[in-house]
Amino acid sequence: MHPFVLAAALLPAAVVAASGPADLVNPLIGTANGGNVFPGAVVPFGMLQFSPEASPLPGKKSPIAAPGGYEYRADAIRGFSLTNVEGWGCAGGSGDVPIMPITDDVTTSPSTDFRHAYASKFTHANEVAKAGHYHVTLDNGVTTDLTAALHSGAARFAFPAGKPVNVLVRASDSESGSEKATVTIDAAHQRISGDVTSGNFCGYINEADRRSYYTVHYVIEFDQPFATTGTWQDTTVTKGGKQAEGGTGYGEKGFPDTGKGSGAWVGFAKGTRTVNARVGISYVSTANAQANLDAENPRGTTFEALRDKAVDAWNARLSHIDIEGGTPDQRTVFYTALYHSLMTPNVFSDVNGEYTGFDNKVHKVAGGQKAQYANFSGWDVYRSQLPMVAWLEPKTASDIAQSLYNQAQQNNGVWDRWTHNNGGTHVMNGDPAAAAIAGIYAFGGRDFDAKGALASLVHAADNPTSLDLSHDGCEVECVGQRPGLDAWLKLHYIPVGAPAWGPAADTLETVAAEFGISALAGRLGDTATSQRFLGRAQYWRNLFDPKATPEGGYIRNRNADGTWALIKDDDKEAPHAFSPSTEDGFVEGSAAQYVWMVPFNVGGLFDAMGGRDKARKRLDAFFYQPDGTFAVTKSGPLHAELDNEPSIGTPWLYNFAGQPWKTQELVRRVLDTIWVNAPNGIPGNDDLGEMSSWYVFAALGVYPSIPGRAEMVVGSPLFTKATVHRPDGDVVIEAPNAGMGKPYVTALKVDGKATTKSWLPESFALKGGKLEFDLSDKPNKAWATKPSDAPPSFDKK
Repeated sequence: MHPFVLAAALLPAAVVAASGPADLVNPLIGTANGGNVFPGAVVPFGMLQFSPEASPLPGKKSPIAAPGGYEYRADAIRGFSLTNVEGWGCAGGSGDVPIMPITDDVTTSPSTDFRHAYASKFTHANEVAKAGHYHVTLDNGVTTDLTAALHSGAARFAFPAGKPVNVLVRASDSESGSEKATVTIDAAHQRISGDVTSGNFCGYINEADRRSYYTVHYVIEFDQPFATTGTWQDTTVTKGGKQAEGGTGYGEKGFPDTGKGSGAWVGFAKGTRTVNARVGISYVSTANAQANLDAENPRGTTFEALRDKAVDAWNARLSHIDIEGGTPDQRTVFYTALYHSLMTPNVFSDVNGEYTGFDNKVHKVAGGQKAQYANFSGWDVYRSQLPMVAWLEPKTASDIAQSLYNQAQQNNGVWDRWTHNNGGTHVMNGDPAAAAIAGIYAFGGRDFDAKGALASLVHAADNPTSLDLSHDGCEVECVGQRPGLDAWLKLHYIPVGAPAWGPAADTLETVAAEFGISALAGRLGDTATSQRFLGRAQYWRNLFDPKATPEGGYIRNRNADGTWALIKDDDKEAPHAFSPSTEDGFVEGSAAQYVWMVPFNVGGLFDAMGGRDKARKRLDAFFYQPDGTFAVTKSGPLHAELDNEPSIGTPWLYNFAGQPWKTQELVRRVLDTIWVNAPNGIPGNDDLGEMSSWYVFAALGVYPSIPGRAEMVVGSPLFTKATVHRPDGDVVIEAPNAGMGKPYVTALKVDGKATTKSWLPESFALKGGKLEFDLSDKPNKAWATKPSDAPPSFDKK
């Protein structure tokens, strides 16, 4: 029996949530194998994430357990933090204000080693993670239960008899450190409050991000009076102390040094067995944190009441999609993927509508915007996660789009590609904001200032800034919105030597941005801008070398003088001739993996490769080893890596090539093998729900393969029936023959009419309808094979 199932069976009935899709969620999926998700309590798009912070395993080179604060193989917990971000990378971040129940007296400063001091061992047999509720009994004897609301949360600590009853508040001990922190104990009101200023996401890679850019304020109220108090600052412990301040710093290399930091603890009367804590946070002020707590979780609210509301919130959100059929594991993996897809961007404004902007000023949501959102990994989520949110919740997606535009307005017109709270981190490459906004609009999220956003995006695309010309932060964190924009406007590609992470990859990401602007402008009636940027979207051709190899052409690096660049691989002593396996010029991938990344003009790409027949042969070599075995991940740079974004659109390309049965086969293979109901069940970083959204679409049998558009290509559904509930019309997907070993589509009806096309028009995604699949264990090699059956491609007119 899996530990998750065993632990659930051991839970008291009082802490097991009522049945519903939320009960099928297993938040431990993705806590190993680099998924970097957190297993703690959160509500959909919640500001507060109440989750365990694990200590790094002994001997681990990295000073963190994992970017999500938790790794399934870790065996000790150092606290339960109030913030996190789903599935991110680098060395993580957030993880603010870990709260740790201990059964020892505080004699030495927790800052002497904040990753391990006062941590407690635990085992997974004593742990349960569920949607809206986390439960663990630590080896120190304390049983901890956590739950959450939108801006607040609750913890219940059950202490063993005969031991000290203390709770640490590790004020400075954010995941990647802190610049400063404060903590104050108010014994009269049984309250601890303070703030911590942090940031430093990916700061160890480059000094451009070794800095602070947000402050989170917190209020913690206990239901028991304090018998003792104490504080620490750096290595000094003050018993009876009520105030402390001091951050950990970020160290010379972006990792906090030991011996720095501050915090407080409170002790409770001997014989106390249960201590409840209610927590509120705000990125504006302590007063707002208190107001958030009072509004959502006022005094007298029971833990069970708040937990039940969290479960209800997840049931409501997860019920956007009802499924029938499939195995128990498939249903759990599906709803867990949907759960992970609906966490970020998360609400950043308080109950009174206030939030801190990118200009560090306090703003308030206005007009039709209900909430400001934060935490946007643009390079990842423009592909399918934001389209999924818009498809299911157009109002939420509209507010996300308005939030991104607000950020840009507060940031001197710069749309940062990876935003963390109210700061830009510049992480990754390209300019994903345009494709993100266009995708939201295409899938129905239209209640935002789209014309203002378009004007801002066009201005940024036409006018290089000093940041665009700067090499600061490059490679990974180039500070400009459009690094190398001056060269782009002059040469129509990003050349070697321009600010970039990888010039070839940056060029492909930039053409995706140009197509996003074109798509959005077209919808808003600006035909001239739409056509201009559609032409710019075809600049990928300037880096396609048809003679790159005898086997066919590739996207490759080019010098500013027009000559093709030699390859500079780390494992070679000198520059050498082009090879498809090279990663020089690319980002987290190879030339063989990136050559397919022209999703808006696949037909044009296939033509450049010499036609559909040659493209099919190249796809076969990309996805299969010479002996015919699948090569979809961990198979080397010449093959697909479906654990990362550059490759995730490629299985759907067979639909464009007239062999949709191979898409059906490949996608099902991935769903069956590398997405599983286990901690290693997500293949790599979940990237704020992007990879999980891919799974949800794939399991439904449809996929938005053209960022900025709402056409969907067809795969094959995993379940006998799925109903997608949308405000403007349900989508019903029926496949009575669905089951193990039956991935192949023999026939498809759309709204009762047979179709030979392997794609669905935008009207279907927006207005709803019914799909009826006939599935088999044998492919139908005659269905959707004609060029006229292929999904559309968008070339300049």
